Amino acid sequence: MEIKVLKNIMERNEDLAAENRRLFAEYKIFVLNMMSSPGAGKTAILEQAIPRLKDRFNMAVIEGDLMTSRDAERISFHEVPVVQINTESSCHLDAGMVNRAVEELELNDLDLIFIENVGNLVCPGTFDLGEHVKIVVLSVTEGDDKPAKYPLMFQESRACILNKIDLLPHTNFDLDRFYKDVSDMNADIEIFQTAAVTGQGIDRWCRWLEELVTAKNGS
Repeated sequence: MEIKVLKNIMERNEDLAAENRRLFAEYKIFVLNMMSSPGAGKTAILEQAIPRLKDRFNMAVIEGDLMTSRDAERISFHEVPVVQINTESSCHLDAGMVNRAVEELELNDLDLIFIENVGNLVCPGTFDLGEHVKIVVLSVTEGDDKPAKYPLMFQESRACILNKIDLLPHTNFDLDRFYKDVSDMNADIEIFQTAAVTGQGIDRWCRWLEELVTAKNGS
């Protein structure tokens, strides 16, 4: 019975993800799903990226969190549309949540939607949201063993942002082992080193993202 229930949940999610994908294609909106554990720096990266991309694209952000709207409040400072999703107990966003959040946005006005998923290194990688690209953010303070321990997130992602690189000298994070583990499980993944607090490395990631959005949307 439990297996059947789980199968039904996943099938329903796939149906809604397909609907999201159709909607994004209709409006020519590129959608990026950002995943990480709590505190890796997703919001801080967006705070650096949005000002760099605002002159090029019309953007919105869907913020996922268990409780509070604190991240959404930080993003709203940059004057882009933000929709907050509070899951309350769920450790990830699903396609239905995103579908309802999208209803709050003026899709005709958008080129790019960032989905900031709930902080978790397990469940978000399992659920298709209808996005074009998944990326995973990892901070050096979490340890270089995380790709080996949580491989799905890195296998499913088009890019990995290694954040808080400015703190590398104060950790025992082994860059060589990190790169080997990630490349062994996903040879095509792009890796960007950033320090969101200073903006280090954000320009390179923004250029990569700009190329993806332009190629997909033909803008």
